Amino acid sequence: MATILDGKKLRDKILDELAKKISSFSVKPKLVVILVGEDSASKIYVANKQKCAQKIGIISEVINYPSDVKEQVLIDKINELNSDKFVHAILVQLPLPEHISKTNIINAIAPQKDVDGFTPYNFGKLFSGEKPYVYPCTPKGVLKLLDEYGIELEGKHAVVIGRSNIVGRPMAQMLMNRNATVTVCHSYTKNLEQITKTADIIVSAVGKNIIKGEMLKSGCVVVDVGIFKDASGKLLGDVDFETSSKIASYISPVPGGVGPMTIASLMLNTVELFENSL
Repeated sequence: MATILDGKKLRDKILDELAKKISSFSVKPKLVVILVGEDSASKIYVANKQKCAQKIGIISEVINYPSDVKEQVLIDKINELNSDKFVHAILVQLPLPEHISKTNIINAIAPQKDVDGFTPYNFGKLFSGEKPYVYPCTPKGVLKLLDEYGIELEGKHAVVIGRSNIVGRPMAQMLMNRNATVTVCHSYTKNLEQITKTADIIVSAVGKNIIKGEMLKSGCVVVDVGIFKDASGKLLGDVDFETSSKIASYISPVPGGVGPMTIASLMLNTVELFENSL
């Protein structure tokens, strides 16, 4: 039976360490979140981020806009935050309404305040093998989780399923930067099972239940980033936990695996940006 990659336990450890560190600062790090519209999932995510930040001593401000806000209003606000020396980290909660260009909004954030690591500057640094101001939160959380359990990455075959800019692409690059051999699979990949059966490490981030135990190599490491609700409202991940946990050596649960690590990484990134600004 696989060892559980316990994201909650590691998150609590990271947040305790950060709280001690922040308590020694005379000026506190400040995170500003921009939330557009009434998306219920986004509101829950933002409330959780704010609660977590305040708990460890980060000043957290949420700026709410109605869903019909003009794109230029958001860009003007981001420019104002960019020039505010007391704001150290800026996050725009995604998704945005269709009439607003996500690209234009992300591009408006100053790279040194880009807490998600999504601006072209930080993305470009990551993909050229250099160090960005911060690494994207979810892939960073995945690597922290693997490191905590002493899972070797160098020379291993890692299969990343999903190619989003939020998880799949940066995850693949960060694994390559750690000397793993990486295969990226996506919705057009043929014979997925043939590929997953060769993987030492699988990171799946598609939001569909696609991985079953018979698709895994014995003793592999499985990290499940996907999270969605079935018809009954039950939270599920990309991986069938029951069958996969009998084959894998390590597996992350949903919920309680990667989700808590994403929040922990957001707090780490906020503090890193703050320290860079000093």
